[in-house]
Amino acid sequence: MFYHLATVLLAALFFAQGKYVRRVTPKLPEPEGLRKGIYGNGSPTSLLIMGDSSAAGVGVELQQYALAGSMLNALGSHYQVAWELMAKTGDTSTQLLEKIQQLETHQHYETVVISIGVNDVTGLTSSTKWTHNLSLIAHTLKEKLGAKRVLFSSLPPMHLFPALPQPLRWWLGTRAKQLNALAQVVCQSQPYCHFISAPFPIDQRFIAQDGFHPGPLAYQLWGEYLARVLQEQLTKHY
Repeated sequence: MFYHLATVLLAALFFAQGKYVRRVTPKLPEPEGLRKGIYGNGSPTSLLIMGDSSAAGVGVELQQYALAGSMLNALGSHYQVAWELMAKTGDTSTQLLEKIQQLETHQHYETVVISIGVNDVTGLTSSTKWTHNLSLIAHTLKEKLGAKRVLFSSLPPMHLFPALPQPLRWWLGTRAKQLNALAQVVCQSQPYCHFISAPFPIDQRFIAQDGFHPGPLAYQLWGEYLARVLQEQLTKHY
């Protein structure tokens, strides 16, 4: 109730603060490096990572230090991973769904990891649209790409982002929590879909210079955590 009231009463302030943040926040590029390949030794498996700027690795200079590289580094001693990264800065759940629908049907991945939602928060995606998109994303990945599991990584704690001034930080952070709760409900309704409440430590050591994206240490912790979750599921499967 208070959130919706604040949305109405402080809309002009939120708009002004958002415009200011976009103007002063450094625009970091996506990291260089491979976005597809085969990595590691062991039992064969396949992995697709999709999403927005954090999935793409914004905040580090090379993919080996980003989410994909951190996951592969953790998995590589036990699995031979055929992997691919399909992520783009600025994408919302709607844009991600459109890209998935356009993928070729001959592509198959056992596991799909998705990090999406920050741009849905800032772009004011409705709750209905968000849940519809996530449900269709998971269903399409299973039916079209043969995904055995879809791992939705939780939105980061936007209420702690140092780049955001108050009360905008609180407002966006509250919405991020709401989208996380909705994503968890979506995943509970589909047995192959899993909501992963990822550990996002908020300390200046873990934040990129823009005050908005993960830094190398955060990507390492995040990637290793997702790799552990995936390895547990793969062990059960095998």
